[in-house]
Amino acid sequence: MTSTDVTKEAEDSGPSGYAAARLRLLTEGARSGPPRRSALSELTDDWLTGLFDSGAEGLGLRGVALVAVGGYGRGELSPRSDLDLLLLHDGGDDKAVAALADRLWYPVWDLGLALDHSVRTPAEARKTAGEDLKVHLGLLDARHLAGDLGLTAALRTTILADWRNQAPKRLPELQELCAERAERQGELQYLLEPDLKEARGGLRDATALRAVAASWLADAPREGLAEARRRLLDVRDALHLVTGRATDRLALQEQDQVAAELGLLDADTLLRQVYESARLVSYASDVTWREVGRVLRARSVRPRLRAMLGGGKPAPERSPLAEGVVEQDGEVGLARAARPERDPVLPLRAAAAAAQAGLPLSLHAVRRLAATVRPLPSPWPAEAREQLVTLLGSGRPTVEVWEALEAEGLITRLLPDWERVRCRPQRNAVHVWTVDRHLIETAVRAASFTRRVHRPDLLLVAALLHDIGKGWPGDHSVAGEIITKDVAVRIGFDHADAAVLATLVRHHLLLVETATRRDLDDPATVRAVAEAVGSQSTLELLHALTEADALATGPAAWSAWRGSLVADLVGRVAAVLSGDLMEDPEAAAPTAEQERLALEAFRTGGPVLSLRAQTEAPAEAEDEQTGAHEPLGVELLIAVPDQTGVLPAVAGILAMHRLTVRTAELRSLPLPDGVDGSALLLDWRVAAEYGSLPQAARLRADLVRALDGSLDIAARLAERDAAYPRRRGVIAPPPRVTVAPAASRSATVIEVRAQDAPGLLFRIGRALEEAGVRVRSAHASTLGSNAVDAFYVTGATGAPLPEGEAVSVARKLEELLRG
Repeated sequence: MTSTDVTKEAEDSGPSGYAAARLRLLTEGARSGPPRRSALSELTDDWLTGLFDSGAEGLGLRGVALVAVGGYGRGELSPRSDLDLLLLHDGGDDKAVAALADRLWYPVWDLGLALDHSVRTPAEARKTAGEDLKVHLGLLDARHLAGDLGLTAALRTTILADWRNQAPKRLPELQELCAERAERQGELQYLLEPDLKEARGGLRDATALRAVAASWLADAPREGLAEARRRLLDVRDALHLVTGRATDRLALQEQDQVAAELGLLDADTLLRQVYESARLVSYASDVTWREVGRVLRARSVRPRLRAMLGGGKPAPERSPLAEGVVEQDGEVGLARAARPERDPVLPLRAAAAAAQAGLPLSLHAVRRLAATVRPLPSPWPAEAREQLVTLLGSGRPTVEVWEALEAEGLITRLLPDWERVRCRPQRNAVHVWTVDRHLIETAVRAASFTRRVHRPDLLLVAALLHDIGKGWPGDHSVAGEIITKDVAVRIGFDHADAAVLATLVRHHLLLVETATRRDLDDPATVRAVAEAVGSQSTLELLHALTEADALATGPAAWSAWRGSLVADLVGRVAAVLSGDLMEDPEAAAPTAEQERLALEAFRTGGPVLSLRAQTEAPAEAEDEQTGAHEPLGVELLIAVPDQTGVLPAVAGILAMHRLTVRTAELRSLPLPDGVDGSALLLDWRVAAEYGSLPQAARLRADLVRALDGSLDIAARLAERDAAYPRRRGVIAPPPRVTVAPAASRSATVIEVRAQDAPGLLFRIGRALEEAGVRVRSAHASTLGSNAVDAFYVTGATGAPLPEGEAVSVARKLEELLRG
């Protein structure tokens, strides 16, 4: 039966005919989705029009119109949707209008249909809309059904004009309404029993985006939005049919039936489709509300006032954040000179810069990256891996940046294995997130534990991958171990680090399960854990991962009691694994180049520098047009006659020239036989924050001035910092400075773990010099945004520091870094 036949049946048989035609339409298996919603709206239109025409004619009424509003106004009737109706009249015969309303509303109620109705003049409707935001939103979708078309058209024109004129006031109200609803209902893309309409990312938010677009102030990203909205409506239709009720909550016990009604494999497939749709709506909402805020801010501050507030100088339009990455209008975008097609690391660099600055990635930037960027070679270059670690270690801002990359498909291009866990539900009351969001939440939690471990990069990547096996059959820890080995090598970790990551993923549940289910006084229990973990450093990482995983699972997964049990187990296992002293890292024999530089420094009595670019070896890293290798960074060799103050001087000069230190080694190098004396050799890998590298001659000239005291590095760095506006950035875990117990027989080892920042090594080196200790060797590395440095220091006599003095130096250094 066609929709025309159904409509004719309804017209011929009155209310009972409409009910029969409606039932026939809803039980037609061949028709579903938008065609059924449109047909149901058309059927209802014709029935109500018949009721209106006969009533108005019998009462002799003119100047009256029947208007559909809200969802019915959009022509989107689900099987159990309310009928949202407005009886509009010109203020004439009130009794006749009331009688007509009765002739309309009672037949609807008699059929058991839900009705949201009102009777108003155009002036009353406009006044009510001005007082009630929800009424105004409903009237934006007003659609004429019957009667005086002029009344409806005039009201629509007035309501829309009011909406656009009042947008600066109305849109913030709407945003607040959406935020309050999200707070009450949660996020649709993560809930096991979501409200398809009210939860964040649901149908209400999709309607709000339409209202924003109608204001002409901003518009939502349209790609995929209509399809996402259609899928949510289809699920709601199926839910109405399965339950026979006007419900929007997708309860667990009904999910299998709803999935079957939609022809889907199972309830998990259903939830994944719901989550994907909600994620798209949520992301579109985030982008749209940011644009609304930007436009309203621009409108509220006039150019003259802006100049006055800025001291007469306009604020800089674009501030550099990293190579090819800038901040503009509160968002992170690409620099004008950026070349995504020739810079495969740019997506990760931009994401890391955005997360570190606590700013969102602009929609335009993400889409440009998705459309033009080259795939990363395998294995990834060192910078790509470091930028991923920086992104993961940025704490809470990581979530929004990750979602922006995910929305444009960049995450699965970087990590193809992510596809299996993306939007995957977890049918466990303890878990509050989908698998993919849980992994990001674990990384967020792990970011606050980076000061507890020697290898924060391994902790953060393990947090990202620990449940990656949940997309595969069988034990997810076993599957995850295999996947992690492959992913770790692909993203550039060596085989030893890949093995550690695989062990962490394989045993990420070991500590909490053993601590809560086994007898810790049984030596066999502790030995078994020690054998599985293998080393002190892996145990340290596993302890931090265990806590981060539990905290990211939900409030029921971690407690002080569980934490104390796990800590007790870790202490017992550490005692089994402890043993050997850490000796000073054995320095490799100096190369001919290093000896040459040392001799030249001794002969001239000043510093000697050598800059050498490091490049990727694999052919995949070559530039497609020039054949040149992508640079990994620059190796900077500096030889200086043995003297005090070298470490802070070199570190300060590099910070002044905006060079980021990736790794740093300082050691004393004896001169060849026949030459009485020694030189300090600094072997560092550096990279320019943005722009080109400075010339070696300029670096040397500044270093000479720093060493002879004619260049005040601290003042120069302070001036530079003051010239740039402070960004909110990431709230990093506080620095941690410790004395490594029994780490070396010939020196005291002071370990520093802190957030990497320009001038950090300069501050550390100066503090150690002021404390009167001598840095015999230094081993600094930057792992993502974390600096992990070890300084082998002695007293004036060349002996290790007394225990009390070492602790005092470490405490003062930590206070300096915290301040």
